[in-house]
Parts: sequence; structure tokens; C-alpha cells
Amino acid sequence: MPGGRHSPRIDQARPRCTQATHGMAYRGLGIMGGPAQVHRIAGARCLPPANIEALFHLSFETPMTTVRTRIAPSPTGDPHVGTAYIALFNYCFAKQHGGEFILRIEDTDQLRSTRESEQQIFDALRWLGIEWNEGPDVGGPHGPYRQSERGEIYAQYAKQLVDAGHAFYCFCTAEELEQMRAEQQARGETPRYDGRALLLSADEVQRRLDAGEPHVIRMKVPAEGVCVVPDMLRGDVEIPWDRMDMQVLMKNDGLPTYFLANVVDDHLMGITHVLRGEEWLPSAPKLIKLYEYFGWEQPKLCYMPLLRNPDKSKLSKRKNPTSVTFYERMGFMPEAMLNYLGRMGWSMPDEREKFSLAEMVEHFDLSRVSLGGPIFDIEKLSWLNGQWLRELPVEAFAQRLQKWAFNSDYMMKIAPHVQGRVETFSQVVPLGGFFFEGALKLDAKLFESKKLSADQVRQVLQLILWKLESLRQWEKERITGCIQSVVDALELKLRDAMPLMFAAITGQASSVSVLDAMEILGPDLTRYRLRQALDLLGGVSKKENKEWEKQLATIA
Repeated sequence: MPGGRHSPRIDQARPRCTQATHGMAYRGLGIMGGPAQVHRIAGARCLPPANIEALFHLSFETPMTTVRTRIAPSPTGDPHVGTAYIALFNYCFAKQHGGEFILRIEDTDQLRSTRESEQQIFDALRWLGIEWNEGPDVGGPHGPYRQSERGEIYAQYAKQLVDAGHAFYCFCTAEELEQMRAEQQARGETPRYDGRALLLSADEVQRRLDAGEPHVIRMKVPAEGVCVVPDMLRGDVEIPWDRMDMQVLMKNDGLPTYFLANVVDDHLMGITHVLRGEEWLPSAPKLIKLYEYFGWEQPKLCYMPLLRNPDKSKLSKRKNPTSVTFYERMGFMPEAMLNYLGRMGWSMPDEREKFSLAEMVEHFDLSRVSLGGPIFDIEKLSWLNGQWLRELPVEAFAQRLQKWAFNSDYMMKIAPHVQGRVETFSQVVPLGGFFFEGALKLDAKLFESKKLSADQVRQVLQLILWKLESLRQWEKERITGCIQSVVDALELKLRDAMPLMFAAITGQASSVSVLDAMEILGPDLTRYRLRQALDLLGGVSKKENKEWEKQLATIA
């Protein structure tokens, strides 16, 4: 493959990965592959660039290819607002420079990835108005765009790294790694891979490979020195190499980890700029080192500030609804949602709060991104949505309202369940009005049980919620199965749990079939109302959360 490419240049220094000595030994230290909070990078520091403006503006003095950005979500759950936020900024950057925006699916987690989640990602981004030039569903010249379909490509490049001496085979079992970590913790050390596979002779490695022993491929990393990460927002960030681990690149199932797949795909797909969440900044040296090993030019890097809850913690579904489809079901306008995400750490030159996607693209400039963690506040989103709603022509408002919930498809789902329970049309709303509501006004008395204690009520609701959160095929039979599995594990009867479900989902002691109602309402509103009920009843303590999560792991 070619060693580099022409691309729009940011007028800044190329990344510098420095080591204390030449030809030094390699070892694995520090962060164990996953994202961490930026403020926790021990020893990291930002170096002010000589010309801060040069970090943000493209130079087109020489012939260059088109700007290409991408979003690469994992289809392992509901479409996250954080994914939409990063997608929006990648989209705007590309379009502002006349470039292309790519959608790639990172589905190498075979246990959790589903096509249902993938389709939800497509639907959520399109609902927001974000379209892509290339992707799994629209094709393109750089496919396939699902990582699960690119296994041979990754295997080829992983072997290339091994042959060049930049990576190595590791045959350690899970038990060996667990014992190694336990011994390190007993000595007061940070658990990390100790590089023992590097001591194997070439003949021993080949013998084990020929015998078909399970193995992974790990990358080598410097033992000392620092890596200078060029960030388009922060300038140069120094991260010590002794914080890096010998990252697994290829798993024993033959699929790549994020690090190898990310680098290979971005290079082969011609990605010129990568805007990603700042939680990935601590592991940036691994990506940079892989580009160096391959001899490829790396894309320009931009680490966006993370969305935060109102209490400044990282945005999470336990404190804020995080699914894009939740906001669609709640009746938010996609224009308002996109507008609000655009306000997350960025502002228009004239500081206006209401703007369209086209206006954001026209005025987009990374120099206007603030590094302070943007707060995702539903109350402010609701206020902004109200501005958009009230400015609609009355006819458009009525059309949007009908499309949202009063359309024939939705009404036909509801009608069979209410028709046999009413004598006049005016009785429909008292019986089934919850089908057209978001948050309900719940009555704590409805959750009082003759058989269950208050703690057991919360336990039942929490375990059912967790089971439903992992349910990807939202069908009545599967919903029933989730509830049944919980009551069986707690040695209860279904009739002990169903009154609680009626109270949480419908806000009533009785109504239409609650299982049918849950299927019709969908996963987002169902889960949201269960969280509402738990909050009303006092929530779940940290101790309970830990105990109940262990119990959840035992429920089939």
C-alpha cells in the first residue's frame, strides 16, 4: 500500500514521538487500552503552539485531495446523543471545506453488535438531518464499511507489523493474565501486561502457531520518553510513554481491536481529519505509533470536549436520557435537537442561539469550540425546542403533530387495545392518554405492594429495567421473557411484578395490556418511565447497585 497521501494541511508541526534513547527496549505500561478522562492523564501537559491560529485554518496553497471526515459508531446499543454530537461536528467540518463525510460501523464486538442497533444509528442520524457520502447502506469506493467484513485486511496489516518487529504474538491465557495482574496488585503496582511473550524464541512462537494455540497480537511501545500529540484544539499535548500498555491489536477470535482497525481504516479510506471525543486523547500515542510503524501520514487530530450532565459528570443514561430516539419519541423537533447539539461547546460568530444545520456549516470554525465540558440540559433543550415549535406556521405545526403521534400507523397500533374498553370516543383519552405522553405524573401509592417490601419493589423495577436495556428486538414475547426471568430469579410470580409495571408504564392501576403498551410505546419511553418510577421511589444506592448488578449477571 502507498506510504502516504496528499491532504489539506494544518499549518502546524507534525507529531513527534520521542524516546529517551535510540534502540531502547520496549515494555507495556499504564492505561489498559480503554478511554479515560483527560484530566486523569498523569504527566501529560499541553505545549502552546507558536501560532494558535494555524491550528484551525486549512492551507490550500498546494494541490490537495478532498477533506474527508468520518463517524465510526459501534452498534451495541441505542444511538447515543454523544455519537450524534461528534457526527455533527465531523459533518460540519467536512462540508464547510467542501469535503465528504463517511459513516463506518465498528462492529468487531461480536457479542454485543447487532444489525438492529446499526439500523437505529442510520435512522437516528437521518432523523437529525445528517447524511453521509459513503457507508454500509449507500456504498462507496472504499468499502466494505463494516469492520466485521474487513477481517482479512486487518490480518494482513497485523502480520506486516509482526514481520517488521513492531508487534508480537502473545499466547497468555486469561488465567495467566489474571494471575499476573493479581501479583502486580499485591506488590502495589499498576496492573499491566509485562511483556513475557517477548522472551519466547522464534522457534517456540512458530511451534505454538503451528499447533494452533489461541493467541493475540500485541503492539510494542517505547518504555520511556513522551509522545507529542498534535491536537487541533489544545496544541501539542505531551503524554509519557510509561502510561501506555502493550495494546492488543488482534484478538484471539481473529478480529481487530479498535486501535488497529481505526488506523487501517482511516488510512485506506483516505480520512484527512479525525474529530473524536476527548476520552480518547490518553490513548492517542498508540494510534500515532501505529501510523509511524506503517509509515503512513496520520490524519489531523481534534479531541472534542465531552458532553456532561448538569452535575458536570460524564453524560450517562442513569442521569440523562442519552438515546437520540428517545428525543424523537418525546416529540422534539430534529432541527431543535441538532441546533442544541451544535451549541455544545461551539457558538455562532454573532452568538445567536437558534440556527439551522446549513447556517452552522456556513459559519463553522473549530476556533470557536470551547474546551469547557458542555452541559447537556434537557430543560434548555426543551426551551430551544419551544422556540422552533412556536415559529412554525400553524399548518406546519399541525402536520408535525400528526406525523409525531397522531398518524394512522400509530393509531392503528393503539385502536385494537382501547376499542373494546370504551363506550364513547371521549373515554379513549382517560384510558390510553399515556400513549401520547412522555413523562408521566406517577403516584407513589400505586407502587405499594402487599407482598413486596419497598426495597423489593425497587429491586424488581431496577432488574427489569436492566434486562430491558439489553433487549435489542423489542417484541412482546421478548419483553415478557425479560420480566419473567427477573421474577423467576427472585422466586416471585409474574402477578407480583405486573402491578408495578402498570403503575410505571401507564401511570394507572389498570389499563390496556401493559405488555402490549410497552411494545407500542417502544424501548425508549418504556425504559424512561421505569427510571422515573425508580427516582420517585428514592433511586438505588451505590451498595444496592453493586449487589443487584451481581444478581443481574446470574439471570438468564
